[in-house]
Amino acid sequence: MPAANFHVNRLNHVAWRCRDAEETRAFYEDVLGLPLAHVVREDRVPSTGEESAFAHLFFRMRDGSFVAFFDLGDGQGASDPTTPGWVNHLAMSVGSREELDRARQRLLDAGVKVLGVIDHHWLQSIYFHDPNGLRLELSYQVCGDDVLERFARDAHATLAQWTADKPGAGQ
Repeated sequence: MPAANFHVNRLNHVAWRCRDAEETRAFYEDVLGLPLAHVVREDRVPSTGEESAFAHLFFRMRDGSFVAFFDLGDGQGASDPTTPGWVNHLAMSVGSREELDRARQRLLDAGVKVLGVIDHHWLQSIYFHDPNGLRLELSYQVCGDDVLERFARDAHATLAQWTADKPGAGQ
């Protein structure tokens, strides 16, 4: 396949279902400090034409990207009982270890259970859940660009080895 003739520049948004828009707003805006930037209210899904009332909330991150949520008005959140709880998560970056520590303390002060600081050798992270049960990560990158470049050089070979070695690969 030829190289793409376009560039994906940054995250625009990632969206999940939430059980309550105001509960979600209070957490993301009041606790995490992400301002509510936009709310779309519709009775019909623009992409599919399905009739479904919803509110679509967008919270702006410092780089201009967004975390977004759909409240379908039925009190149901986003969960999948077959997926381990540590798999699906949104990781957001902070600018320093000091900011990570301040964020951790703010979450603790808000009564949020926090795991970490976990040292991943290239990131230091804390993990916690929003009111919908979505796992979130705040991280600070501790490695330099040289390490990221090495990761990129090795990525295809590492993936190929995983594909060959993963459970059930030889069946």
